[in-house]
Amino acid sequence: MLTRRIQQAALIVLIAGVVAGCGASRPVTYYVLDTGPAPAASASPEFPISILVSRLSTSSLYRDDRLVYGSGAVQLNTYEYERWASPPADMMQDLVIKALRSTGAYRSVARLNSAERADYIVRGHLYALDDVLAPGLAARFSIQLELFDAKSRATVWSGAYAHDEPVTGKAVADVVQAQDRNVNAGLTQLAGQISQFLTSHPPQPSTGQ
Repeated sequence: MLTRRIQQAALIVLIAGVVAGCGASRPVTYYVLDTGPAPAASASPEFPISILVSRLSTSSLYRDDRLVYGSGAVQLNTYEYERWASPPADMMQDLVIKALRSTGAYRSVARLNSAERADYIVRGHLYALDDVLAPGLAARFSIQLELFDAKSRATVWSGAYAHDEPVTGKAVADVVQAQDRNVNAGLTQLAGQISQFLTSHPPQPSTGQ
């Protein structure tokens, strides 16, 4: 009788383990922001200068790859199985570079950790890249960028963008598509403002490479 009870208990534990294993097998879905095709290099840039882009500062939420959502006025949470292909802090650095290159206005635009010398450095802070539920589902993007003159060692321009892009649909993929539109609009706007500033304050090309 005791042996039979032990066998029954072992069977229950085995079934529970199988059920738990099935519950943990949900696949993780990864997302990327695609703000358009890669820009072609310009043979005659408007500004013969080099710009380096630093990694944006941000909260610990956006240094992780989990997608973030708001569940109240002051509360943020993360999805467990919905993730970015790379943390937003890294992804946004690449997207800022892409936005600046797309203008075709500069001799070169690269990461700050490259070996190239910079005339200007673009720095910034990512405040929000998440979805909000009220009053309606929307993709929230908020960012601030500044242009640092490497020669004068001074910040010469600063700009910000913040917008909630309405989401059509209720799936996470719908939120990401709205976020893609939002990020593209925001970075295009800020890249244009930097070009406008340099047009009104013509930079002197560097002598070094």
